[in-house]
Formats: sequence, C-alpha cells, structure tokens
Amino acid sequence: MELSLSEIAEVVGGRLVGDGEKRIRDVAPFEAATEDQITFADGAKFLKRIKKSAAGAFVVPLEFEFEDDGSKNLLKVKNPREAFAQIMNRFHPSSVPTPGISPHSVTGRDFRHGQEVSIAPLAYIGDRVTFGDRVVVQPGVVIGNDVVIGDDVLIYSNVTILERCRLGNRVIIHSGTVIGSDGYGFVPHGETYVKIPQIGIVQIDDDVEIGAGNTIDRATFGRTWIQSGVKTDNQVHVGHNVTVGENTVLVAQVVIAGSTTIGKHVIVAGGAAIAGHLTIGDNAIIGPRAGVAKPVPAGQIVSGAPEMPHRQWLKMSRVLPELPEIRRKVRALEKQQQALMDRSNP
Repeated sequence: MELSLSEIAEVVGGRLVGDGEKRIRDVAPFEAATEDQITFADGAKFLKRIKKSAAGAFVVPLEFEFEDDGSKNLLKVKNPREAFAQIMNRFHPSSVPTPGISPHSVTGRDFRHGQEVSIAPLAYIGDRVTFGDRVVVQPGVVIGNDVVIGDDVLIYSNVTILERCRLGNRVIIHSGTVIGSDGYGFVPHGETYVKIPQIGIVQIDDDVEIGAGNTIDRATFGRTWIQSGVKTDNQVHVGHNVTVGENTVLVAQVVIAGSTTIGKHVIVAGGAAIAGHLTIGDNAIIGPRAGVAKPVPAGQIVSGAPEMPHRQWLKMSRVLPELPEIRRKVRALEKQQQALMDRSNP
C-alpha cells in the first residue's frame, strides 16, 4: 500500500506541516524508519531526535514546534499513539477469513447464526447456540450449550466458552482462554470438601478484549460481569461473581478473588492480587505486584503488599535497602545507652 501524507492526515484528522504529496509506503519504529516510512514521536526522548532521523514523516503532538519547520514532514495530532495505531491499521489491515462453516467443524442442534460467520475446522459448537453477524471462530474452539454471542466477535484458536455464557458485540478473545470455568467454591466436610454447584454465568459486554490464557470463572449465582471496554492482558484470572467496570485495564498475571467489584477506568498493574469481597473505586490505580486486602477509594493509587498509598510505598521502598545499616546503628545506640545507665547506677 502507498498513501500520500495528505491522505494519511485525512485518516487521522491531523494537521500536516510539510509535503502533502510525499508518498508513504509503510509504518516503522522510530529507530528504524526510513524515508518512505512514517513513525511517531510523543515524548521528549524522541522529539529531540527528529532532526537526525531518516523517517519520511513523524506523527507528533499538536503543541510540538520544530526548530527547523519545513525540513521534516510533521503530522500534528492530539494523541500521537492513537493516531499511529489508526495509520498502522490502514497499512496492515486485519485479514478477514472467507465466510462459511467448515464441514470439519461440529455444530449442535438449533444452532442459529447471522450473516457472514466463519467457523474453522475442528471447532465445536454445542446445542442452542446463537451467533450474531460476522462472528469468526478459529480452529479448536469449544463453545458450550446455550451460549449467546453478538456481532463482529473474534474467537482465536483453542478458546473454551462454557454453557450459558454471554458475549456482546466486537469482543476479541485470544488463544487458550477459558470463559465460564467453575468458580472456586467448596464447603469443609470433616477432613474433605464438598463442591458448591456453580450455576451462574459469565457476561462479557461490548468492545472487550480478553488476552491469551485468561480464566474467567462463572458465578455461583447470577453473573461474573466484564463490562464494556475492558481490556485484559495475558494470564489474568477473574474469580466468581467479580464485576470489572467499564474501560478498566487488567495487566498480565492479575488475580481477582471472588465477589470483588472493580470500578470504572481502573488500572491494575502486572502481578497484582486483589482479595475477595472488596470494592475498588473508579479511576483507582493498583501498582505492580501489589497485594490488596482492603477496599481502595476512588481515584487512589496504591502499591506494595499489603497495599498502601503509592507515595508512602515509594518512601518505604527507598528505606528498605538501608534497613540493615539502620539496624546496626540502633543496636550500637542501645549498647551506648546501656553503658551510660550502668555507669550512672553502679
């Protein structure tokens, strides 16, 4: 594909400074971009190096002023990363499989689907399943009975979606994820345990993207609810009856125990663990590898295990390496104090 800079500016709604007829053939990272490629620069580290770069054009912040305007082609936008993602999609659009149901797939009784669905070989679809339009199911996918899936859903290979779960529109689920596994519910019975039936569902709303190797447990009763716009990284576990609020981000290896409610626009960083039956307020940020054992108010940033306000955690982290030396000094002071007491009380 080849586009002029004027055409690219129209795609992203940006303001072009430079040669609108310049032809661009691809996108590239800043360090590797050549004269027929476009890249982006949204931080001082890259903006100050534009003059030395060989890239044909740069996507930059609206407020950026280049000291030598005219020598470089600049596409000024409000959010360079978002605009560059749009440009990447134009040069490298996702491949769309040919619609059709493979004769090497298995579909159960009363399977209903909309237009232009694509079901690959070795996929299994249970009884009374309903698909919307343009659903893509890759090889090895297992979909249980009575599942309902909306429009424009992409399910990558070896995903399992178990009975009665609900998926909205424009949902993407990456390989190896399990939706609707049983929640962790057991009652002690002497020296053994009795399983509590898990009879709820998982509901995933519109525009959610679930990473590879996630496990999202069905509710004991009711639903485990992943609300609109949520994005999860790989290897995330969401326990039974959890609610994850709109446009929240769960980074790799996050674990959320049962019946916890995560608010809207929350960021949970990699490796964080959140205990059960808690509420995490809207716009909160949970730091990496944090251990959250109590509710977090809206807008608060917490880190550490156990969790604490982020600034307090930063102060504590700076002190930790000094603890052995502090301990040595404290012991020395204790000895001096004891010696003074011994001299004053012969």
